[in-house]
Amino acid sequence: MKQWKYSVSSADAAPLAAPLLLLGTPEENLKTAARLGYDAIEIHTREDAQLDVNGIRSLSKELGVGISAIVTGRLNTEGHCDLIADEPYITKACVDGMKQYIDLAAALGTDIILGWARGKVPAGADRRRYMDRLAGNLKILDSYAGDRNVRILIEVINRYEINTFNTAEEIMSFLETHALPNCYAHLDTFHMGIDEENPLEAIRRCGMRLGYFHLADSTRKYPGSGQLDFTKLLETLEEVGYEGYLSVECLPYPDHIRAAEEALQFMKQTERSK
Repeated sequence: MKQWKYSVSSADAAPLAAPLLLLGTPEENLKTAARLGYDAIEIHTREDAQLDVNGIRSLSKELGVGISAIVTGRLNTEGHCDLIADEPYITKACVDGMKQYIDLAAALGTDIILGWARGKVPAGADRRRYMDRLAGNLKILDSYAGDRNVRILIEVINRYEINTFNTAEEIMSFLETHALPNCYAHLDTFHMGIDEENPLEAIRRCGMRLGYFHLADSTRKYPGSGQLDFTKLLETLEEVGYEGYLSVECLPYPDHIRAAEEALQFMKQTERSK
């Protein structure tokens, strides 16, 4: 039986509407993750956050709990930056901010997740022009990340939240068209349930270019609370040779810790039942 590695989403603080489970400093969240039995934490933070990198790295090693990824979304939601904005100063600020995230990830021995900060194509605009701009800026970041042994994990997000890369086919076609060797596809079970005709085929489409995988049920609550077939999802991930983390990013109901506990317990049971 394959032993999967599980991570859990974390942040310093977050509203109840955010799919984040462990709240506190990275050090506090590492300790909580270790107590709950997780293999790693996923850190949502700002690019300029003053983190004790050496302390985090030391505690991570001591506890045997890794850092699965650094999430860059706050550069967009708080910093209002993206990679395809019409204003050059905004895209420059985004590229610079992403480089800060890459430096942080390199220091912690992990990767970065690119979601909202890639940007939205304005309604009625020439889509090709904006996607070419995105490709150009990603080439800069891809090279910068590659020099630091960091991967850029581009998350496929549903169409109600963003209008770039809503399906596995879209992200894979983009990656195959452009020379971005350090960029990988990142799938999320909740988003796949909205925009993928067949989530299992979405995993197969990404194949060895699948770099990261988020877990939530159809309800966006913890796995096991909804209708998704996680047995088939695990079987397909194993089929394509995925070796990365399975990271729980779901709504904190009935509460943050209970959701984290229920998610891990359900996934371990699903593993054993295969």
